[in-house]
Amino acid sequence: MNGLDELRAVLADHRPERVEEISGVPADDLRRAARIYGEARCAPIVYGLGVTEHAHGTDGVRTLTNLALLTGQVGSEHGGGIVPLRGQNNVQGASDVGALPDVLPGYYRLDDDGAVARVEAEWGVGIARRPGLRIPDMFTAALDGRLKALWVIGEDIAQTDPDTNRVEAALDACELVISQDLFLSRTAERAHVVLPAVPFFEKDGTFVNFDRRFQRVRPALRPPGEARTDFEIVNRVAAALGSDLGCPTAAAAMDELARVTPEFRGVSHQRLDREGAIQWPCRSPDEPGTRTLHLDGFATADGKARLAARPYLPPGEQPDGDYPFLLITGRRLVHYNSGSMTRRTDNLTLVPDERLELNPADAARLGIADGQVVPITSRHGAIEAPVKVTERVSPGEVFLAFHFPETLANALTSDVVDDIATCPEYKVTAVRIGARAADRA
Repeated sequence: MNGLDELRAVLADHRPERVEEISGVPADDLRRAARIYGEARCAPIVYGLGVTEHAHGTDGVRTLTNLALLTGQVGSEHGGGIVPLRGQNNVQGASDVGALPDVLPGYYRLDDDGAVARVEAEWGVGIARRPGLRIPDMFTAALDGRLKALWVIGEDIAQTDPDTNRVEAALDACELVISQDLFLSRTAERAHVVLPAVPFFEKDGTFVNFDRRFQRVRPALRPPGEARTDFEIVNRVAAALGSDLGCPTAAAAMDELARVTPEFRGVSHQRLDREGAIQWPCRSPDEPGTRTLHLDGFATADGKARLAARPYLPPGEQPDGDYPFLLITGRRLVHYNSGSMTRRTDNLTLVPDERLELNPADAARLGIADGQVVPITSRHGAIEAPVKVTERVSPGEVFLAFHFPETLANALTSDVVDDIATCPEYKVTAVRIGARAADRA
C-alpha cells in the first residue's frame, strides 16, 4: 500500500479533538467509532449524496476509501468495501458505458491510444482527444456565448440544478434548447423544441447498479401517441442529420460496447436473457463475471492501492451575520427527484407540499410558528416557504427538498462545485430566515 507516510503526516494535524471542533462530534465518540469499525470483520461503508454533494466531495470519498483499505475491507469476499448509493437507478450504467465528457466506455481515458483506436475503428471516425464539458461548464459556456445549443435528456435542470437563476440565464442565452422528457417540466417550458420520451417500463435495454451488475430492462407497455424511447429519438435525429449510428436496436448497441470495451466482452442481451444479471468486468462469453474486485491486487504499476492524504478543507460558503443558517437540501422518502412523476400519484396525499424544517429553539428565537410562511434568502436567490418546526434538524441548520417547483429550493443553492467531479455543493448554503431589520424598515 502506497501513501501511508503522507497520510500519517496529515492525520498528525487532525486529532479527534480538532475534528470535534470542526464537526461537533465529541472526540470520545470518534475514538469509539474508530475502534468499532477497525475491529469489525465485515464493515461495508454505505454512503449517499450527503457525502458527495460538497465542494470537496471527492476528497470525502477518498478518505472513506482510506478506512476500507487500512482495515482490509477492500478485495474481501466477506461483504465489506465501499457501497455508493447512486442518486438515480442507472447513474452507474450511464457512466460505465461512456456518458461522461472525458472518458470512453469502460472509463478509458482519451490519452489511451489503444482504447481510442478501438473506438475509432468501430465508429469509422476520428475522436477528438479533448474532453467535453461537464454540466456546470456548459452553463458557463452558454453565458459566455461559446455554447449555442443544449439538448437536455431526462433532466429538469431548471428545477434540480443549483443556482436556478444562473441555470435559467444559461438556457435563455442558448439559440436552441431541446428538452427530451416525459412531462412538460420547467426546463421544457423554456425549451424551443420538446421531444416526448418514455419511462423505463416502455424501454428495452439494460440498467447497471452500484455493484456493476448488468440487468435487462424490457418494455411492459407500448409508448403512447408520438412518444418514443430515448434510443429511438437519438437514432432518428442522427438519421435526419444524415448519419447512421449503426445500432438499430439496444441489443446491437450492447454488442458494440462489448467490441470496444474489454471489460464488457462477455455481456450481451442474449446472454442476459438466458442467464440473468452479469457483473462486469466480464471479458469473455465463457466467464461468469466478477463478483468481487481487487482480490488479486489493483490496476496500478505495482499492483498496490494508494492512500489519499487529504486535509480538511472548508465548504464553498459558510454562515455569517447576514446569512446565519446552514441550508441542507435533499429528498423526501415519498417523492422522487424533481417530483415530475410522484407529484402525479397518490404520494401527493402523503407529502402535498414542501416545508422548511426549522429547529424549535430557532423558531422560538425568531418568533416563527409552525406552518407560518417565511422568506428564505441566500446570496444567490430568495423564495418563500411554510415552516415545519421539528427536532429533525439541529439548531442553526434548516432543510428543504427540491421536489416542488412552487418551493424552488435550488434558487437558493450556490454554483460552487467539487473541483474534480464538478458535483454541486447542495448540502452547504448559507441562508437567512425572515427579513433583515433593514429590509423591514
